[in-house]
Amino acid sequence: MWKKLFPLLIPCLILIFGSSSAQESKSKKIIRIGVAQSFSHTDLDEDMKGFEKALSEAGFREGNHITYYRQNAQNGKGLAKTIVRKFIVSKLDLIHSIATLTSQAVVDDIQDIPIVFSSVTDPVGAGLVPQKTPVGSKAETNVTGVSDRWPTAIQFEMQTQFFSKAKKWGTVYNPEDSRSLDHVKELRRVSKKCNVELVEATISSSSETFQATESLFGKVHAIHIAFDRTALFGFEGIVRGCNKKKIPLFVGEASYVSRGALAAYGLDYFHIGYSAGKKAVQILGGERPGNIPWEWGKKVVLVISDKAAKDQGVIIPPEVLKKANKIIRE
Repeated sequence: MWKKLFPLLIPCLILIFGSSSAQESKSKKIIRIGVAQSFSHTDLDEDMKGFEKALSEAGFREGNHITYYRQNAQNGKGLAKTIVRKFIVSKLDLIHSIATLTSQAVVDDIQDIPIVFSSVTDPVGAGLVPQKTPVGSKAETNVTGVSDRWPTAIQFEMQTQFFSKAKKWGTVYNPEDSRSLDHVKELRRVSKKCNVELVEATISSSSETFQATESLFGKVHAIHIAFDRTALFGFEGIVRGCNKKKIPLFVGEASYVSRGALAAYGLDYFHIGYSAGKKAVQILGGERPGNIPWEWGKKVVLVISDKAAKDQGVIIPPEVLKKANKIIRE
């Protein structure tokens, strides 16, 4: 009987084991991800770590399931283009581009590989997503990602709570910068919500920051600098004015605390990368990148400078210090 049945069983066994072998082979497929970092910076390094953490948590672990092709453009457009050419011939499954330079380079030349950008301040202005694609919407292309645009409203609201006795806040900005005006409009809206007065000092060049800061003396209890390239280029002048007049200085980027600001609610770049990584997981699971809305980073961390507090005549309550994610000592 077995002699008669065995020839009939052979095709079935081949089919079963063949299917199992194919499934095993499929499960062992190594995903190839290109990582294009614009330049070396602690924040961007944290971004990359967060991205890879999100994939690892989803079961995509380096060495077992993923190979990363990490490249750094060192802030050079030519090198960024070279990286793009490498990626095109590498048969990648996905690209993670960090910051504007490399994100523009890969988006300009690659349309058939999913791209997830992160730490890009203005994805629309940089041409990464279509003009009529506001934050929270779908690009309907091969691109999605997470922007590191300063969440001005969140930051300012938190800072008014941090320094609750300040009822008049000053800011310095260049009204000719359209990107700056968007942040100033946010400041105006949230100042009304927080029942504080906003006093504005305008500048046309970074050399005017010291005088603009001095002009706020006697009119404000504290100063908040939102995203404004002119003011930030002349940040040392703002610090000098605040130290001279003993005005507490707040800003929306943590790196400026080490340059003289009292405190900042700055974006958590690990979380920006982590959020971008979650989008990559969706894509590797079969979702089209163009169907995944791009977004702004939202999680912020509190960084305080003990030295700046002394320079600006501020005594920081112990309960506030306990909430700090990082304190910069002298």
